Parts: sequence; C-alpha cells; structure tokens
Amino acid sequence: MQEISDNEIVRKYLKGDEEALEVLIKRYLKPIYSFVYKNIGDSEAAEDIAQETFVKMWKNLKKFDKQKKFSAWLFTIAKNASVDFLRRKKTAPLSLVEESLADKNDFTKAIEQKNIIDNFRSVIKKLSPNYQAVILLKDERGLTFREIARLLGEPLNTVKSKYRRALVALRGL
Repeated sequence: MQEISDNEIVRKYLKGDEEALEVLIKRYLKPIYSFVYKNIGDSEAAEDIAQETFVKMWKNLKKFDKQKKFSAWLFTIAKNASVDFLRRKKTAPLSLVEESLADKNDFTKAIEQKNIIDNFRSVIKKLSPNYQAVILLKDERGLTFREIARLLGEPLNTVKSKYRRALVALRGL
C-alpha cells in the first residue's frame, strides 16, 4: 500500500480534516527534533524549537505553496527557528560546560570546537538558501545525497551538483 503524500495530507487538513494535522506532526516530530538538536546541541531547547516549528507550520499552512515540497518547507521553518535561538543565546550550551568542567583541557577543546562549528555556520549563512539546505542536511544531519534529493524533491545529480558548488563557494569565502 502506497503511503499518502505530505501535500495530500495538507490538502485534507485545509479541507477541514483535523486528524491530517496529527499525521503530519507524527510523521515529522522525530526528524525535526533530531535536526534541531544537531544544530543547537540542547535537548530541552530542541524540544521547544520543535514545538515552535509545528506551531508556525500550523499558523502558516494556508500560505504553503502546494507546488513545493512540504518537508523542505517544514525543515526551513525548523532551521530558521534554530538560527533565531542561537542568535539569542550566543553562549556555549550548559551541558557542554558541565561535561567539560572536570578537565580543563577538555573544556578548552570543547570551546574551540564550538567556535569552529559557530564559524562554519556563520560562513554557511553567506551561501544561497539552496546551498545552505544541502550543506546542512548533508553535514549537520548526516543524510545521504539520495535522502536529500527525496527530501527536497530534486534529482539526485542536482543535489550533488549543489553540494559541490556550495563547497567551492565556501572555499572562496
């Protein structure tokens, strides 16, 4: 039996089927939480941001362009909410500090790694949104090119080309 598409579920919800919204949330709750957690490294904040993502989805579902891929739209909401959180926070995650206090060298290394990751993320923000999405899904989320292509609704070779172009652009920054 073929699984119903996200866009079809959105159409059902917009026609008044409240259960369709639950289907979307159940389908994407774990992937969105994982994506956000990998971006910010704080489980409680990731839960809050995931919840915020679904609230924003619900509020803006009528504005969703049905010609686009729903999952890409939803992950963009999650990415933007994560970026907003990190901008407001601008400090090392508490868990990182607690784990590193036992050994000063580990703490120093952890801060250096966080700075490298923060610098990488700030450079990525200079890329076009298409390149950002591919880089984040590949390097942050660990998805394969095939999974990214399916998620974004693009041909596999297009995703590979975008990734290569993004890497070239990153080297030039």
